[in-house]
Amino acid sequence: MAIPRRLIPSISLLTAFEAVCRTGSTLAAARDLDLTQGAVSRLIQNLEAQLGVQLFLREGRRLRPTDRALAYARDVGKALDLISRGSMRLRAGTGGGTLALAILPTFGTRWLAPRLPRFLSAHPGITINLGTRLRPFDFEEEGFDAAIHFGADSWPGAGAIKLFDERLVATCSPEFLAANPAGDATELTRMPLLQLETRPNAWASWFRQHGVDGTPAQGMLFDQFAPMIQATIHGLGVALLPEFLAKAELADGRLVAAWGAPVAGEGSYYLVWPRVGEWYPPLQAFRDWLLSEAADPDGEDMLPR
Repeated sequence: MAIPRRLIPSISLLTAFEAVCRTGSTLAAARDLDLTQGAVSRLIQNLEAQLGVQLFLREGRRLRPTDRALAYARDVGKALDLISRGSMRLRAGTGGGTLALAILPTFGTRWLAPRLPRFLSAHPGITINLGTRLRPFDFEEEGFDAAIHFGADSWPGAGAIKLFDERLVATCSPEFLAANPAGDATELTRMPLLQLETRPNAWASWFRQHGVDGTPAQGMLFDQFAPMIQATIHGLGVALLPEFLAKAELADGRLVAAWGAPVAGEGSYYLVWPRVGEWYPPLQAFRDWLLSEAADPDGEDMLPR
């Protein structure tokens, strides 16, 4: 069924409208679009005439968007972003393009970043743009081409490949351990146990795997591993850390094992992507490379310094 032409305004009308809503004035929008203020005002008037809806309240020389206009601006912004990303994908050949990748912060800085020069050297035409996300999101809303995700293979509407599992080790500073020696796992339940916001059951699982039931003591709460690692180094408690993320600190003695052997974590690392974009050449190149890197996740030459 054909969409009525009056419901498909031109790109010039929509970009002017979106810019005014985003910047807050026709003057700022004109600067953003490299147009005159008068041209932007005329584009807004033409859009209102085409849609038959008043989008702005005129207050002197100022335009104030209506509530309906603000809701429309969100839809228009997403559509313009989708068109822009589609155009970049269309122009991308097998040797170039841009990949927008969402990463877990500490995983990105400690595991991925040291390896990226190797990928970029092998694919000089590809640019990778990184953004951090801690939880699953809507690919269509966020505009990422792929994401590194920890958990289960359960990202709705996405393709996925498993990278590797993790092993968790209970760590603390040498000074903390000297003041709080642990003879068995039960003694750890009485210590301040640092918590990660996205893994609320990690400690309970660790204790179960060491034969201890019950609710362990609670400690400080963190939203990322990086500040948790620093807090542990400074003696604020015991942290349950992925062994590969804490390897440098364990190797140089800033952290030590508080008690017990590493245990399997309740999840794995995955690369996920929207199925509609799985053919995108930069994604295909990155996916193949990442799988080869994940085959040796501990890579001694890749340890952060």
